[in-house]
Amino acid sequence: MLLYIQGATANIWKENVLKDLEAVGEFLEKIKKEFGEEDNELKKIAELRKVEQGSRKIKEYVQEFRWTVRRSRYRGRPLIEEFKYGLDRTIWQRLIESELQLGTIEQ
Repeated sequence: MLLYIQGATANIWKENVLKDLEAVGEFLEKIKKEFGEEDNELKKIAELRKVEQGSRKIKEYVQEFRWTVRRSRYRGRPLIEEFKYGLDRTIWQRLIESELQLGTIEQ
């Protein structure tokens, strides 16, 4: 009889735990729906920021940047900011010093 009571108690405990886990899963799904898009945007920005000019010519950098933008489908803040982030630091500094306004990466 004692084993039956313990088994029944264990089953009740198990059912409660499963219900709690289901509730936690639903909660996490709501969090993902609510905040997942922002996280996705951060991943896209991180992907764009991996693209750097380095020692390459600017045309090569532009091509890779465009390809990465198309692949990531990034639609956040202006792309020009992300583009400038990956420029060679010497070029970037010259742009600042000359007060040249970049408006597009079109050729």
